[in-house]
Amino acid sequence: MQTRRHFVTTIAAAAAMLAAGMPAHAADTIKIGILHSLSGTMAISETSLKDVALMTIDEINAKGGVMGKKLEAVVVDPASNWPLFAEKARQLVSKDKVAAVFGCWTSVSRKSVLPVFKETNSLLFYPVQYEGEELEKNVFYTGAAPNQQAIPAVEYLMSKDGGGAKRFVLLGTDYVYPRTTNKILRAFLKSKGVKDSEIQEVYTPFGHADYQTIVANIKKFSAGGKTAVISTINGDSNVPFYKELGNAGLKATDVPVVAFSVGEEELRGVDTKPLLGHLAAWNYFESVKNPANAAFVKKWKAYAVAKKLPNAGTAVTNDPMEATYVGIHMWAQAVEKAKSTDTDKVIAAMAGQTFKAPSGYTLTMDATNHHLHKPVMIGEIKGDGQFSVVWKTKEPVRAQPWSPFIQGNEGKQKL
Repeated sequence: MQTRRHFVTTIAAAAAMLAAGMPAHAADTIKIGILHSLSGTMAISETSLKDVALMTIDEINAKGGVMGKKLEAVVVDPASNWPLFAEKARQLVSKDKVAAVFGCWTSVSRKSVLPVFKETNSLLFYPVQYEGEELEKNVFYTGAAPNQQAIPAVEYLMSKDGGGAKRFVLLGTDYVYPRTTNKILRAFLKSKGVKDSEIQEVYTPFGHADYQTIVANIKKFSAGGKTAVISTINGDSNVPFYKELGNAGLKATDVPVVAFSVGEEELRGVDTKPLLGHLAAWNYFESVKNPANAAFVKKWKAYAVAKKLPNAGTAVTNDPMEATYVGIHMWAQAVEKAKSTDTDKVIAAMAGQTFKAPSGYTLTMDATNHHLHKPVMIGEIKGDGQFSVVWKTKEPVRAQPWSPFIQGNEGKQKL
C-alpha cells in the first residue's frame, strides 16, 4: 500500500512538472548552455571553448555538482552565423531553460544575443577579449577589456624593450571589435604624439584569404620608420595572413606583429618558423609556470585524449579557454553562495567572487562592472607554437570597460 501510494505521489508530481512545462528530471540537474560556433570561419577558435566548458562541467560534477545537483550541458552550434546566435540563445533560455549560457566569441555575435538576455533576464558569460564600450547587467565579461590587453600591448611596442615603434598598421577583420578597438588605439596613439599620417588602418572580411597586397603595403609603409602591426584579424584568416608574412620575409625584428586574437589554438594550423618573435597580448599563456596551470594543462590534455578530440595529441590551452574555465567555476561558486540559480541572486553573489586561475593570479570579479581583474601578459611566438612571456604586470589590472581615450566616457564605469 505504502509503495503504491509513493508511486501515485511520484506520478502526480511528474505530471504537475510536465503541466508546468518543466521536464520531469529538471529537479535532478541544473542545465547550462554552451553557445559556440562549431562550424564556419570561427570554428577554428570556438570549438575548443565548447570542449573546455564540457571538461569544466565534468570536473564540477565529479566534486558533487552545484547545490548537490549535477550540471547538464546543452550544446548548440550557431555556425559562425551572427543572427543564428540570437535564435540559439533564445532556444537555450526559453526552451531548454538553462540557468546560464557560456558562449560567443566575436563581438558581433555578443551584440546579436544581448537583446535576448536582457529581455528574458538571463545570464551570459562572455570569455573573450573585446573592445569594451559596453556594460550589461546580464553579462559577465571574463575576457579582457582594452586596458587589459590592447593599450598595454601598444605601450610595450613603443617602449625600448618592445622595439620603439613610431608608425603603426592597424589591421583587422571588418566588424565591431577591430573597428572600436582601433578607434580607442588611434586616440591613445594621438595622445602619445603619433600623427595620423603615421597610422594605417586596414580591414578585411571574415574568411579573407589573400593577404599578398596588404603585406606588400605594410612592407612599403615600414620604410618610413620603425613600424609595428596591431592585428585584430579573427578566425581562420590568421593562417593565410601569417603565411604571407613568412613568404614576404617580414621578420619580427623588422616589423613586429602583436595579435589580440591569436593564441596557441590558432597557431596549431601554421608553420611557426617564419613567425618567431612576433607577439600576442593575452591574460594567460599555456607556457606560464605555476602549479595551478600545470594541473589545468595536464587535465585538458588528458581530457582531449580520453574524448578522442581531433588532434588530441597536440591539444593546447589558451586564454579564452582559461576565461571559460574561470567563468564556469565562478558561476558555480556564486550559485552555491546564493543557494539559487535565480539570475538576480546570482548577479549579487558574483560581486567580489575570486578564483585562483591557471594564469597563477587570483582573479576577482569586480563588484561594480561585471569584469574580471586580470593580469596582462605579452608573449613571443616560439618555434613549437607556444609563447615565451616577455612582459607581464605584477598584479591583476582592474578593467575599464569604457575607455578613457574615448570622449564622453567619463563617469560611465559602473552599471
